[in-house]
Amino acid sequence: MDALTLLLNRSSQPRLTAPAPSGDALENIMQAALRAPDHACLTPWRFIVCEGKGLDKLGSLYEQSAIDNDKSEKEIERAVQLPRRAPMIMVAIAKHVEHEKVPRVEQIASASCGVMAMQMAAVAQGFNGMWRTGSYAHCDTVKRGFDLNDDDEIVGFLYLGTPAFEPAAKPERDTSDYFEYWR
Repeated sequence: MDALTLLLNRSSQPRLTAPAPSGDALENIMQAALRAPDHACLTPWRFIVCEGKGLDKLGSLYEQSAIDNDKSEKEIERAVQLPRRAPMIMVAIAKHVEHEKVPRVEQIASASCGVMAMQMAAVAQGFNGMWRTGSYAHCDTVKRGFDLNDDDEIVGFLYLGTPAFEPAAKPERDTSDYFEYWR
């Protein structure tokens, strides 16, 4: 798949099954993240690969978060199952590095670019993913579970696996609704 086709047809896949990327395919995905734009070469990222029992560990963390945040019994039961929507989840963390020329927002953007690169690398190799955030990405219980500092952010949970079906084509958008020219 050429790069332009990949980018112009990007679509998240909410239904993912085994197998998850592994071996060279997984290494390619991880290397793609490390090629994200990175002002001053700060590498302000940390990625945690959850699969197998790691998904259960993540589910336990979500469960504790739901309990700590007084969620309903139904939501607590659901929390444990959320990571099992895919055979692999990459937790993407922006690790803030104090730097006079690179503000925190730029470092978060850099980590976010890493997530996009990972999803595109997955698609290019026959896999797909769904970038999710939600309340668990912003929860102090979850952040503590990943040993984050106050300035660190979970920029997303990238669910990865094999597409269960072909996603519907996305509607084309008129660029003039979103872009303007200053000439």
